[in-house]
Amino acid sequence: MMERTDRHCRYLLRLISPETRLYTEMITAAALVHGGRLDLLEYHPSEHPVALQLGGNDPCDLARAAALGAAAGYDEINLNVGCPSNRVQSGRFGAALMAEPQRVAACLRAMMETAEVPVTVKTRTGIDDLDSYEFLHDFVGAVVEAGCGTVIIHARKAILSGLSPKQNRQVPPLDYRRVYRLKSDYPALRVILNGGLDSQRKVLDQCGHVDGVMLGRCAYGNPWVLAELDSRLGRHRGVPGRVDAVRGYLQYMGDELQRGTSLKAMTRHLVGLYSGRPGARAWRRFLSELPPGEVGLASLRRRADRLQDKAARTLPCSARRRCGTRSP
Repeated sequence: MMERTDRHCRYLLRLISPETRLYTEMITAAALVHGGRLDLLEYHPSEHPVALQLGGNDPCDLARAAALGAAAGYDEINLNVGCPSNRVQSGRFGAALMAEPQRVAACLRAMMETAEVPVTVKTRTGIDDLDSYEFLHDFVGAVVEAGCGTVIIHARKAILSGLSPKQNRQVPPLDYRRVYRLKSDYPALRVILNGGLDSQRKVLDQCGHVDGVMLGRCAYGNPWVLAELDSRLGRHRGVPGRVDAVRGYLQYMGDELQRGTSLKAMTRHLVGLYSGRPGARAWRRFLSELPPGEVGLASLRRRADRLQDKAARTLPCSARRRCGTRSP
């Protein structure tokens, strides 16, 4: 989710779903420790619960980065051992680290020593030829022995040469049963399932098999799926409708514009809000044509007002009767 789940995206998602745990995009430990990029740790207080996801392979650097994240108030520090991109591989971290389970364990132990919040790991079921269940079982065993109590597993292996990151999300087959078996073998371990969960049905089908699910591009491409899942699971909902999400986000955008944030950096996260709904294409076109700055913000505000008026005029008959109006 690099360049997607930034702080602006997370603020919008929190408006939609009050309880879902949010994760940052992966931030390298080196950027924080050696690059001085503490601005990467910035987030809005409303984001809680929010986890900081780190990338790296040096226990000392990761320990220092985890301490910085904990001091910044993050609720969880997550080590990414699942990203298959070439840039990540060249630094010998991400999914490539699966080949070194003892180094992963050492990194986790070092992070736990400095961060007084839970430290978790996100991984794959395997990499390249290291894709047997026995390999995954032993890899997770090393993680558990290090003291880690939660593992997030993308339920397909990563192929580190010959496939792009996008292909690595599509080509290797999903294997949910392998993750279920892992949960059975490590019953005390919190196992979170990730990968291929692109519909409500697929998410709800996991109930009873694992301890939770992680959504990535599904939730980014259609943020409202989080509200729909909250409703299905009987959880408290956030804003009551998509227009309300936009209106809540408008205040945030106004404040951020005053801080020098570009409008496009924020509106790009609204693109999928009407995914699968009538008018979705027009909505995307409208966002792409917005002028920058306060002018664009004012235009978005007017659009939200019109959408609100339209929603009020198209209430179902039963709702209109409750409101004291007669249906034509």
